[in-house]
Amino acid sequence: MMKVRNAEEIAALYDHDYLAWIEATTECLQQRDYSNIDWENLMEEIASLGRDDKRRLETDLVVVLWHLLKWQYKPDHRNCTWELNIVEHRRRILENLETSPSLKAFMVRELPESYVDSVGQASIETGLPKDKFPTNCPYTVEQILDEDFLPEVAV
Repeated sequence: MMKVRNAEEIAALYDHDYLAWIEATTECLQQRDYSNIDWENLMEEIASLGRDDKRRLETDLVVVLWHLLKWQYKPDHRNCTWELNIVEHRRRILENLETSPSLKAFMVRELPESYVDSVGQASIETGLPKDKFPTNCPYTVEQILDEDFLPEVAV
């Protein structure tokens, strides 16, 4: 790796050789050479870590809700894959919440939007019209996270 000497050279790496940028930035941090750190891109990368966590949590939440709806509204088509998806994506959510407890408030805020997304997917997969599903999420956050919860058959 070419030794990068100044902040301008390091900043230029960001768009052209991301790995070299990471290595140069890490080296500056380890050496406490703060004057040569590409602060703008470093701050953006740190902020993106939180956005990525939120995106992953929202994706996992949609998958859990989607499979819970299928489980409840298409009981004659239940299979172990649905249950495995519920278990796996719950595990991912719980793991994220364990490492970042503040994501729970984000999950509560995003639940209505995630539910709407899950209804669309459940409708496509089950062939049921969207209006067959409740308008608002029928599951509490506690139920969504409860490893033992599976909804009863819809009446």
